[in-house]
Amino acid sequence: VQLVESGGGSVQAGGSLRLSCLVSYFTAMSECLGWFRQAEGKERETVAFIDRTAETIYGDSVKGRFRVSKDSVKNTLYLQMNSLKPEDTAMYYCAADPTRGFGCRKDGFNYWGKGTQVTVSS
Repeated sequence: VQLVESGGGSVQAGGSLRLSCLVSYFTAMSECLGWFRQAEGKERETVAFIDRTAETIYGDSVKGRFRVSKDSVKNTLYLQMNSLKPEDTAMYYCAADPTRGFGCRKDGFNYWGKGTQVTVSS
C-alpha cells in the first residue's frame, strides 16, 4: 500500500495550492481518506476527511478555505487550499483508513504518505 503526496511548495499569504495524493490500492476510494498536517514543534492536526460517499469534514482552522475531493478513476485524493495563511505552514500528509467507509475518525487512519511541505510566507 502506498500513498504519495505531491503539490507542496512555497507561496505567499493569500495564495493557493492544490495537493494531490495518489493511492495505490483500488479499494481506497471507498474508504475514509484524510489530510493531516504537522507544523514544526506542534502536534499533528486534522485538516479534512472524506468518506466513501464524498461527505466531508474539515478542521476548524481551514473551514471555508480548503476543499477536499477525490477522483475514483485516478485513485487520487486532492486538497485545494485557498487564502493561505502563514499559520498553514506545515508538512501535509494524506492517510487512509481501510476499516471504514463512513464515520471517519482521526484515530482510524493507519496508512500514511511521507508528506509534502507547504510553506506560506507573509
